[in-house]
Amino acid sequence: MTTSSTVETDPRRPVQISAGDATLEGSLSIPEDASRLVLFAHGSGSSRRSPRNRFVAQKLNDAGLATLLFDLLTRSEEAVDLRTAQHRFDISLLAERLVHATKWARENKITRNLRIGYFGASTGGAAALVAAAELPRDVGAIVSRGGRPDLAGGALPRVRAPTLLVVGGEDDVVIDLNEQARLQMRGEVQLEIIPGATHLFEEPGALERVAHLAADWFVVKLA
Repeated sequence: MTTSSTVETDPRRPVQISAGDATLEGSLSIPEDASRLVLFAHGSGSSRRSPRNRFVAQKLNDAGLATLLFDLLTRSEEAVDLRTAQHRFDISLLAERLVHATKWARENKITRNLRIGYFGASTGGAAALVAAAELPRDVGAIVSRGGRPDLAGGALPRVRAPTLLVVGGEDDVVIDLNEQARLQMRGEVQLEIIPGATHLFEEPGALERVAHLAADWFVVKLA
């Protein structure tokens, strides 16, 4: 595990997170005077190097929010998943890894006093909801981008953290899945549809809109 003193000297650097028998690779960025930390849960077949999540993370950093991007799977698990897609829909495993990362942040000298939020994409959105239901005192806000909250199942009614569900206006199936999930949630939840955007928000300005919505949500809800 990277020591807190190392993180202090270079706030944008790799970290290692102990998750049971696994060690997860991550990248921590802490702007000066940050009081909030957003943990990213990437989507199916992706990693901490996801260009979309990195783009959003940079925008959050610009807004004064700290970010932790990390791999939900080890390198060997990723190799298996690339061949078999065995792990990418294992929401319980992904949520467990996110719980470990949250506890790591709570124990790390540099991050332990930061208020925590989750940003989940695709299946990572479901993992974020399941982990937040397990850690209601630790997680203060959630943003899901093109997420699959339906895969969170019975955890949905137990989520206390204010949740923003962001979906592309052209992503019809995922819009329906998010609307169905929203009806099962008892806490504060808002569905935001980005007109003209598809599932990956590749259209001009679409991902910037997601980042703007996420930054506003975290700044307000993690106040």
